[in-house]
Amino acid sequence: MIKLDQFLKFLGIAATGGQAKLMIINGDVKVNGTVETRRGRKLVSSDQVTVAGQTFKVEDVIE
Repeated sequence: MIKLDQFLKFLGIAATGGQAKLMIINGDVKVNGTVETRRGRKLVSSDQVTVAGQTFKVEDVIE
């Protein structure tokens, strides 16, 4: 399991935790097709995260 803000940093989409927080609060991030505004949202391997038109499967990124 990984938190949404940590996942964005891990992918390199957000350089810092603060940047990840702003992206999430601004509604720029979707989890499983739904806008997610909780940066502490815990992701599981079956989740899909969409940012800037790109979708990432958690299971493909986190092993």
